[in-house]
Amino acid sequence: MHVESLRATNEILDAQQNHWEMTFSQKPEMFGAEPSDAGRKGAALFKSDGKTLLLELGSGQGRDTLFFAREGFRVTALDYSQAGADALTAKAQAVGLSQNVTVYRHDIREPLPFQDNSFDACYSHMLYCMALTTPELEHLSREVWRVLKPGGLNVYTVRHTGDPHFGTGIHRGEDLYEVGGFIVHFFSRQKVEHLASGFQIVSIDEFEEGGLPRKLFRVTLRKETQR
Repeated sequence: MHVESLRATNEILDAQQNHWEMTFSQKPEMFGAEPSDAGRKGAALFKSDGKTLLLELGSGQGRDTLFFAREGFRVTALDYSQAGADALTAKAQAVGLSQNVTVYRHDIREPLPFQDNSFDACYSHMLYCMALTTPELEHLSREVWRVLKPGGLNVYTVRHTGDPHFGTGIHRGEDLYEVGGFIVHFFSRQKVEHLASGFQIVSIDEFEEGGLPRKLFRVTLRKETQR
């Protein structure tokens, strides 16, 4: 029974890809065109730290990706929605930023398709709090560490357990809850610290976004030389 329950849970989590595909196809500007506040702060940090080669995970429709490119960064953007990846490629071409933006359709539960020590920094806005289990997040953290250069920065945001939606909707295991068709993995500080193996924790900052408002952590990590 436990195996059957686990299999059913995995199928529910896997179905999120189709949900995002349909959402991006039906709402081509779901998140708007303006960069997020997290993206603006990330760009300022990367500039002050001399970072130029960025990896963005969960780029979605590209509001932060295009902002980074306009700011002079070279961005490699990954998203597991083909609709999102295609839309971002078209937008970059339309505004003349194709040389600074490379887009891949990729499931981040799989190994990242890059060599070790490839990027100066990694950025993701609410990617870590998607429908990912803790073992999958541990794998992702190891992969981000692998592809970052020594001293590289990993900046990510996640909704935390103080968020109004935490504990509501349909429980999908661990601290995952489905609200309005979207599954969210809510983070505690302990989970942030657990996933930081091999990184120096530079900061864990709280902020709010949106109308609820959503309550998030902005996590800043620096790659250490050994895990």
